[in-house]
Amino acid sequence: MIYTVTVNPSIDYIVQLPQLTLGAVNRMSYDTKLPGGKGINVSRILNQLAVPNAAWGFLGGFTGNFIQQQLAAEKITTDFTEIPADTRINVKIKANEETEINGQGPTITTAAIANFKAKFTQLQTGDIVVMSGSLPPTLAASFYRDLIPLIQARGAEFVIDTTGQALLDTLSAQPLVVKPNHHELAALFNVELNNDAAIVKYGRKLLALGAKHVLVSMAGAGAFLITEQQVYKSTAPQGTVINSVGAGDSMIAGFVGTFSQTHDPLKSFETGLACGSATAFSEDLADQAKIATVRQTIQISPYTDQLN
Repeated sequence: MIYTVTVNPSIDYIVQLPQLTLGAVNRMSYDTKLPGGKGINVSRILNQLAVPNAAWGFLGGFTGNFIQQQLAAEKITTDFTEIPADTRINVKIKANEETEINGQGPTITTAAIANFKAKFTQLQTGDIVVMSGSLPPTLAASFYRDLIPLIQARGAEFVIDTTGQALLDTLSAQPLVVKPNHHELAALFNVELNNDAAIVKYGRKLLALGAKHVLVSMAGAGAFLITEQQVYKSTAPQGTVINSVGAGDSMIAGFVGTFSQTHDPLKSFETGLACGSATAFSEDLADQAKIATVRQTIQISPYTDQLN
């Protein structure tokens, strides 16, 4: 079973207008409301892949009810911890430029945290917990890291989709996969990555620090899968990029979902690429049909010019 953790979910209120004029009344040409949050995105893609999963986190108020209803309509299994405060709303404005106004998030009470952590006793060997997304201001910066012992005590694996020092701090606990892009990888080690060999070299450093698998995305230049045994490189599938929101979450979902069923890193890489690109080519997160179509265009080959 895969469990996704979204401790600071949101309603993503997306509005589209020809242009945004500050200080004036603007009329929308289109708007929609979607359940938001990186872990929720992972669950939504896993559902498209028919991979069993359950979404965990904190929900509250009328906004939390909306998210619960939307996920139920998609037949996503949920077990959120209820809080008294309203779940946040993020506003995504698509005009001549894209502008985001994100809420900080609600207060999470001590009782809610205890109720949430009690859920981890149901984990079993072979389960995977995916933790991703921002933290509400009342949760400690170490909140995700502090959950790792609860996960490993039950024999389960974990994934934390984060960057910077927060990522480095988790590597000794051996996450199943980490997914920096090439800019984030460079920032981790304070270097410039000007070619594939350098990217592979520093991706391997993440393995040496404890990660079990490393994905490095490079936007239009493709992506790498780096394992102890082999390095693979993919080209970027061809398509028109419509939406960058959720593409990374989709890639994580594809990799983790397939790995949970096959334990095959290469097949998992292929699915992750298909899911990530399919979302980038879609208005919302990708659906099953789009993922299947993009999968047919994925090209992966072993990378041989490796640095020792």
